[in-house]
Amino acid sequence: MAAAELQRQEEFLVEGEPFRQNAFLIINEMVLMSTRPTTLLVDEILHSIFFLGKINTPPVSPEMILSDAEVLNAFKIQYPRPFALYSSEVPRRSPFSCVLDMVVHLTGQVNEGAIRQRLQQLVGRLGGDINKKPLVSKTICVSQSRSQGSVRFYGVSMSTDGAVPKKIMIGASCLSKWERYVADAVMTFYPEPNTRPFVKKPYFDGTIRVPEQHVRCETFDLYDGGLKPPCKSCGELFGLTTTEKRGFLHGNCAEAESLSNLFQGDGAVREKVPPPTGGNRERAITSIHDALRRFVRAFEGFRQWTDRFYTPQ
Repeated sequence: MAAAELQRQEEFLVEGEPFRQNAFLIINEMVLMSTRPTTLLVDEILHSIFFLGKINTPPVSPEMILSDAEVLNAFKIQYPRPFALYSSEVPRRSPFSCVLDMVVHLTGQVNEGAIRQRLQQLVGRLGGDINKKPLVSKTICVSQSRSQGSVRFYGVSMSTDGAVPKKIMIGASCLSKWERYVADAVMTFYPEPNTRPFVKKPYFDGTIRVPEQHVRCETFDLYDGGLKPPCKSCGELFGLTTTEKRGFLHGNCAEAESLSNLFQGDGAVREKVPPPTGGNRERAITSIHDALRRFVRAFEGFRQWTDRFYTPQ
């Protein structure tokens, strides 16, 4: 992808709808950071952004994001699958998670301060108000063993707007991306039909208690850089110590992705986590599949969605 073509479109990008602006600027940033081993991340973020654009209100098409004809054609040639499949397959994670992976890859996981600073600088350039920037995560979480020299594992909050898109991406991550302990904890609270959010399933309990004496799990605001305590929901999911009374939709916060990456990458830490109570896990999985189908098929163009999740190539 020619950087000059992207630069030209950025220079002539018309002030307007923040989703479209942020979509282009994030794609541009990813292309500028991309090297051969990271082109899969560009492929994945294109699909994730295009999918969220399709279910956005109002819908935002790839042609609206990449409005320059030369840029659009160049992307279609280099990354054909996101264009072909964004209307039939659901992303496994939200876009800013791909940005995080790119920055960690380029910066090195040990350089936590530089990672947070680079993401904070990018967030500062993107459009939206102080509480809501489309396609942008508000927090980053860092999890690691407290043993000397341990690896840091990062995660960001869901970069989605609106209750239904957020539920779609949380459900998709549970079913196709997150480590089992994290997915099961989130599934415990995933909304059942005709029930309110934040209600625990009566037949399944996958919540866990992270051994904080052995694990560091800290979250920072990507808008102002400040340290943030776990919310009430993260306390319920992962047993993290908190006095917060406010909770977000279970699975929305950066702790979920960060702890998932930690458990996948550090088996010794995962072994220190007491197994959850459990219950009827198959029923919980079926419930989340059914809910995800309802949410996705409610949007025009997805009426025949058949549980396929996108895999970048």
